[in-house]
Amino acid sequence: MPKMKTHKGAAKRFKMTGSGKITRNKAFKSHKLTPKSSTRKRRLGQKEIVSNADKKKVRRMLGK
Repeated sequence: MPKMKTHKGAAKRFKMTGSGKITRNKAFKSHKLTPKSSTRKRRLGQKEIVSNADKKKVRRMLGK
């Protein structure tokens, strides 16, 4: 069997942690920032762990 190829678009968006979890960036941080509170903007800058529902799909795209 040939090896699975990494989905390059997914590889740029998701990272694996040392413990095997997958992290992603949050949305809504690129523009129209004026109406958003400082707290909300700060939290949007943090990483989020991919949900269990999407974990299998993302792991497969990453070739892991």
